[in-house]
Amino acid sequence: MRRLRDRLIDALEAIEAIEAAAAKGRGAFDADPYVRMWIVHHIQVIGEAVRPFSSELRELRPQVPWSQIVGIRHILVHQYYRTDPDVVWAVVENDLPNLKATVQGLLDELGADEMGRA
Repeated sequence: MRRLRDRLIDALEAIEAIEAAAAKGRGAFDADPYVRMWIVHHIQVIGEAVRPFSSELRELRPQVPWSQIVGIRHILVHQYYRTDPDVVWAVVENDLPNLKATVQGLLDELGADEMGRA
């Protein structure tokens, strides 16, 4: 089983991959199926990375919709035919910046905890 730090890094790297693709704009997302699939795939990675987070960790950041993050992953994987490009793009624009800050903050806290134990 992957450690918490590894899963946070997975999520952060997926967010950064989405940011790079999203920098091409909504037009590229709509026109290029590879850009769309890249973004959808990395949203799936984020959902898979956070899925096993403990309730204690989730309670540390109650403003993050952890269940919805996992839920969108399930839809994208198991009910892909329900994928709404407008919803995916809204996640990219509205949700990822806050999630990135949260994940980075948790990584920073883990780093401080690990340094404190050394």
